[in-house]
Amino acid sequence: MSRLYDTIEPNVVSDEMLQQAVQEQGPQGQAGIIAKEEGILFKDVERLRLDYRNILKMENLWQFTNLTKLQMDNNIIEKIEGLEYLVNLVWLDLSFNNIEVIDGLDSLVKLEDLSLYHNRISKIENLDNLKKLQFFSIGNNDVDKLENIIYLRRLEKLEALCLDGNPIEQVEDYKLFVAAYLPNLVYLDYKLVDNDTRELAGLKYQYVIEELQHNENLAKTKQEEEQKEQEVLQLHKDAFVEHLNGPFLFDSLFAEDTEGSKLVQLPEVVPLLETYRSKFLELCHNIFNNGLKQHQRRQEELKAYHEGKEEAVKMNQDIGASKVAEFDPVKEQFHRDIQEIADEEQLNSRLAQYHSDIKELHNSLMMLEMQLLEQLKDISEDFERNMTEMVVNFIEYVQGLIAQLRDLESNYNEKVLEIAINTLEKAKRDEFDEDIPEDVRMLFVDKDTVINAVSGSHDMHLLKIDNREDSIVTRANKWCANVVTQVHREEKTRNRNRVSEIHQYTNHLRDNAAKYELRHAA
Repeated sequence: MSRLYDTIEPNVVSDEMLQQAVQEQGPQGQAGIIAKEEGILFKDVERLRLDYRNILKMENLWQFTNLTKLQMDNNIIEKIEGLEYLVNLVWLDLSFNNIEVIDGLDSLVKLEDLSLYHNRISKIENLDNLKKLQFFSIGNNDVDKLENIIYLRRLEKLEALCLDGNPIEQVEDYKLFVAAYLPNLVYLDYKLVDNDTRELAGLKYQYVIEELQHNENLAKTKQEEEQKEQEVLQLHKDAFVEHLNGPFLFDSLFAEDTEGSKLVQLPEVVPLLETYRSKFLELCHNIFNNGLKQHQRRQEELKAYHEGKEEAVKMNQDIGASKVAEFDPVKEQFHRDIQEIADEEQLNSRLAQYHSDIKELHNSLMMLEMQLLEQLKDISEDFERNMTEMVVNFIEYVQGLIAQLRDLESNYNEKVLEIAINTLEKAKRDEFDEDIPEDVRMLFVDKDTVINAVSGSHDMHLLKIDNREDSIVTRANKWCANVVTQVHREEKTRNRNRVSEIHQYTNHLRDNAAKYELRHAA
């Protein structure tokens, strides 16, 4: 699909281009003049047209975080990229470009209308996150396989689809296939999908669709179950107690313990092992239950901190906003006065008074920020103290129960050693139980071999228990440190942004006042 202007030098999406586009599409007349003087923040722009600009690469769009409509048709774009911050985008037009692959749309979860008309795309893919997509135009591309239609079944809200001008149109029963596989579709290639078409499609593809739906339902059920399992597992990991609600840790003691696994086959060890296992699992369950309980308490503390912080910030911002609102009449009066003053001395006096008013506003806003800073410092210190105390108490509880696990292991080891020594004496008298396997008999050659086998098994078990304790303690402490660090980092960033915002606003007022000084001097 050749383009007449492909040979023209490509344009870069620069700040100048974006600023120009925003101004062209922004307020006009007197409102436009005011907007131009005061400046328009990209983050406040909701609609942007960048069509017919010979753009090759999508870039520098990250500032338009509140953009809902983006028009970049009739360019020479080859790759969809740079859209990850446009999470509020609802409407996107990339038609009449040179795009070959659908990609880079994962973050656009609010997108409802997407046009990729007249590009070079051969496969419909990478639209899984676009759950709200209702209108999709991909006409005049290179789509030629019916499998692309099946892929679109995952877009349950899709109502209108344009495939006009693709090779797929030439496939026999194309429209019936689409109607059968996309039963929620209302419009196909700008035409209403009528009831007759739906009925014919249903008859022709009835059994295929039924089988497909059955397989989809099975896959969906399986996916939901796996997702639920992953969510539960993640909760347990967040609480640092994953797999402690079952025999995982106990079974791991013997998983790589060759000698220990042989010793448990001795008849006298079997009831001993069952008792050991029962008590071991009970302690693990206690750690697990306490872990979930403490995790919930930590989350509640974290939520209370954020709510308290947000309340304090909002109250402070409301007071700041009221002070800015109180200053608006002062600003408006200054602009009226300055237009009428002709005398230089009076002008300088009025400008000096206005600068004094700006300084007073600046100091007032900065004082508010300082008060908020101290208030949030107290809140964060209380939070840090409470969170640290909760984590320390949880760790002490875990360490206490894991010490009991070690005691259980030591007690089990002592009794196994006693049984093993007695079995060795029987072996010397050739009184081995006939049910004991040959590989177990081989352990009982001499006393050193038996003691080494029991001791090695014991050491391996203790190592597993120690490792699990270290894992819980290390992760809990690291999590606590990270949360506290994040709290301080967020507050530091908030303070910097607020101070910068105050400076920018008051500097903007001063700059506008300075324009009158320059005009008078000229």
